[in-house]
Amino acid sequence: MCGRYALATPTEELVEVFDVGHVAFLEGFRRYNVAPTQSAPVIIQGRQGERRMGLMRWGLVPFWAESPALGGRLINARSETAATKPAFREAWRRRRCVVPADGFYEWRKPEAGGTGGKTPFWIHRGDGRPLGMAGLWERWRGSESGDELHSFTILTRPASAWMSPLHDRMPALLEGDAIGAWLTPGADLPPSDGIRLSAHEVSRRVNSPANDEPECIEVVEGGEVVPPG
Repeated sequence: MCGRYALATPTEELVEVFDVGHVAFLEGFRRYNVAPTQSAPVIIQGRQGERRMGLMRWGLVPFWAESPALGGRLINARSETAATKPAFREAWRRRRCVVPADGFYEWRKPEAGGTGGKTPFWIHRGDGRPLGMAGLWERWRGSESGDELHSFTILTRPASAWMSPLHDRMPALLEGDAIGAWLTPGADLPPSDGIRLSAHEVSRRVNSPANDEPECIEVVEGGEVVPPG
């Protein structure tokens, strides 16, 4: 799964990397520990085919939900089944997105018989460029208040051979032409081949969303470093 990530790349660079044509409400966005139910930048395809980037809440709230609270449990969607799940199937058909990130966190379980809690790792591109995570978004409107909420979920797929020692799932990563292919309604989810990742152990401070500073992504003293793959 993907339960935390970071994005501190300047908006101007994101616009260039992801070929964004319109940006709204992103001035100074810089986060090192984005957590579920918080707002973060998302890229969608507009009606004229242009890419638009704005803030949405993490945790997809289906249009039929009685309350936004349901979104807190829908931060990820399995790419293998999302097209048929009631919470995601309408968004799969009509509302796709790309979630930009500098990298994401994953927690490795201790080995069988081992002691201690899970160990957090920061996973990012080896070349330092931002990642594009495939996602779905939805529009929800309160029946009484009429308030509108835009929310998103991150698609996951089985972990690659490189990723599997850390976790059995990973975000569905996109780059280049695969981004446009995914944003096209009806298209299949492109593979994540060719994106080389690096990882290193970080402080358990990242366990708390209250800790949101550059130190969250720094290798912890004496921590494990995973070679790129």
